[in-house]
Amino acid sequence: MKRLTTLVTLSILAALLLSACGAAVTPTAAPITLTDGLSRTVSLAAPAQKIVSLAPSNTEILFAIGAGGQMVGRDEFSDYPAEAKALPSVGGSMGTYSLETIASLKPDLVLAAEINTPEQVKSLEDLGLTVYYLSNPKDLDGMYANLKIVGRLAGRESEADALAASLQARVQAVTEKLMPISSTITVFYEMDGSDPAKPWTAGGGTFLSQLIDLAGGMNIGNNLQGDYVQMSQEELLVANPGVILLGDAAYGVTAEQVAARPGWDALAAVQQGRIYPFDDNLVSRPGPRLVDGLEQIARLLRPELFK
Repeated sequence: MKRLTTLVTLSILAALLLSACGAAVTPTAAPITLTDGLSRTVSLAAPAQKIVSLAPSNTEILFAIGAGGQMVGRDEFSDYPAEAKALPSVGGSMGTYSLETIASLKPDLVLAAEINTPEQVKSLEDLGLTVYYLSNPKDLDGMYANLKIVGRLAGRESEADALAASLQARVQAVTEKLMPISSTITVFYEMDGSDPAKPWTAGGGTFLSQLIDLAGGMNIGNNLQGDYVQMSQEELLVANPGVILLGDAAYGVTAEQVAARPGWDALAAVQQGRIYPFDDNLVSRPGPRLVDGLEQIARLLRPELFK
């Protein structure tokens, strides 16, 4: 009897010891402290599980790293991927957001972007909300870094690392295909051609200009001052682009309409039928689809290399 009692006692002690050891190794979410694009220190007790995105680029990043299910709200322009449109909208038209709606969603993180003002960030903070302001990247390396920042905030670091590596590999594949090519193709990217005598395009300091260069082209707006500028028809004729990309195709602009504009028939792109509609969202939203944009531009410029 004494021996049986001893065995039972030892078994109970062993079970308690195993339980204690198990509790000791159970991972706990570590606090997160990062400095955001407004040089503010932003702290989270644990990775955010209820996130409101205030920009389409942020929404696309969150879904791309597998954190779409952690979103509880989005700005009204977040339309990609399709699942994002099922989330409650918090506004954003004309830069106006519903602070009441955002607060009612009880987010543990509001992810802002450069389309949001410091004043808007402060208004959200005044409601007791945690806001991280994600700056626009200056280049693709900056975009990869942003993926990892959001990955850390959402507890999706491994997914963000894997995505960044995959995107880098795709960019490298484009670069390798273009390596044998020594010539460049001049490109006019039309953002708004409602005034054909002075259409809007992207200047040399833009992300879009970088993507055109990486795709083996040369943006004819490179020498214009400003990010988004108007180019006179005379300047356009002198530059004589070999390819025209219609970023305003979403507004109904077609290649046929461009070819019919007075004086535009003198352009090489018109004469050679190299006017292409283009999804501007791929290059205007600083998220992972920038690489999709790069690939599409490269295919349009050098179709023979991307069959």
